[in-house]
Amino acid sequence: MIWKDQGELFVRHKKNPILTIEDWPYQANSVFNPAAAIVDGKILLLVRVEDHRGISHLTVARSNNGINGWEIDPEPTFVPDPINYPEEIYGIEDPRITYIDELGKWAVVYTAFSDSGPLPAIAFTEDFRNFERMGPALPPENKDAALFPVRFNGKWAMIHRPVPAIHSMKANMWISFSREMEAWGGHQVLLYAREGGWWDAYKVGLCPQPIHVPDGWLIMYHGVRPTTPTISYRLGLALLDLEDPRKVLRRSEGWVFGPLKLYERSGDVNYVVFPCGWVVVKDELRIYYGSADTSVSMASAKMSDVLEYVRECPEEQCPEEYCRFFEGNRRRFTGPKRG
Repeated sequence: MIWKDQGELFVRHKKNPILTIEDWPYQANSVFNPAAAIVDGKILLLVRVEDHRGISHLTVARSNNGINGWEIDPEPTFVPDPINYPEEIYGIEDPRITYIDELGKWAVVYTAFSDSGPLPAIAFTEDFRNFERMGPALPPENKDAALFPVRFNGKWAMIHRPVPAIHSMKANMWISFSREMEAWGGHQVLLYAREGGWWDAYKVGLCPQPIHVPDGWLIMYHGVRPTTPTISYRLGLALLDLEDPRKVLRRSEGWVFGPLKLYERSGDVNYVVFPCGWVVVKDELRIYYGSADTSVSMASAKMSDVLEYVRECPEEQCPEEYCRFFEGNRRRFTGPKRG
């Protein structure tokens, strides 16, 4: 079967970037990688802000339409607390927001940057003004984590991405489970970085939090490959089983969004589009992303188009004609699913 290139699925907003450091009410170096949610009828972004030390914190920006008219907290909203939480000594970064209906709270999973490396940490909030930290969820080096909004067989589930200690090894996405969001276990690989010249052949990692769709759980992930002179972060989609999120039902072959515009290709880190948040507004799926680690931008697609696209993606993580070796080893080493 000959693959048909569909091109990019998401369309950039004409006013991009929608938030830059010039919009900020206090001094900082850059604003990027926002989590996103709809709170009290407004679009809320929890934006990563890097100061002139290179240390990051999180600040809330609110807008009625999610494009302009932003109300930005006049001071940092959620700041590192290395005295009580030493794992935050080098800052807090890249949040993902999930509303937990069972708890009546928003869960914010963020990267705490310790002196041993990055690790996922969890905090809860009801109003995005006061935060209750739970502390580290997993040891370093690990990042790109988010929670599902419901339990599976009595356990909470979290996607995350360990960072290999050996640079030549691939970075895959993992899933883990916990009864009380404290001790996590049942660890297993969820999504594999592919082989060879694929756009996601070196490392993959979760972007926004998983969202429920009629067919299961929709996730967006970033992929990086080392086969070009410039490392580029591009985005793909995958669909997970509704009852068992360890099962990958569909996965993109090509990327659905990548750095094309100047504001995405030139900045503190070049050639990066990195969404930590998305929201559904009517039939529009909006991704809010960091562009070149410098500013915040938005792109959107019709949810109906996204679902049509993902339903047509292959069931295999990698087509057999390209990745026979990879698929064979995946089946050999994953073995039966565990609870």
